[in-house]
Amino acid sequence: MSVEEPGTGPGWSRLAGVVAEQVPPAEVDAVWVFPVLRQQQREWGTAVISRVDGERRRIYTARYSLMIKGKERGRFESTIEEVGSGPVDAIPALLQEVHQRTDDDVPPTPVPPDAWFAA
Repeated sequence: MSVEEPGTGPGWSRLAGVVAEQVPPAEVDAVWVFPVLRQQQREWGTAVISRVDGERRRIYTARYSLMIKGKERGRFESTIEEVGSGPVDAIPALLQEVHQRTDDDVPPTPVPPDAWFAA
């Protein structure tokens, strides 16, 4: 059994492409991914994206759903939502807010933005 690096795999690469269409990758300074959830024929992934936009830091939550089995295998859906913004140096407080909103007990894993967008 192979173990994927956090933030890699077909769902993540498709989500990174969708994010790159809406958020300039050159402005993304950090990406965190939560563990993928798999249930029956579907997997879900959630990433937190940090973008420096001038004097502001903008935080996004990007999510995907991917059918991994069955007749609809390969069907992909995604959403990207801006969930916070603040001064560039306010990253710890913004991340804490994002983590609280996700209702997830497992903290996200940091992934280098270049590696995430390259996948």
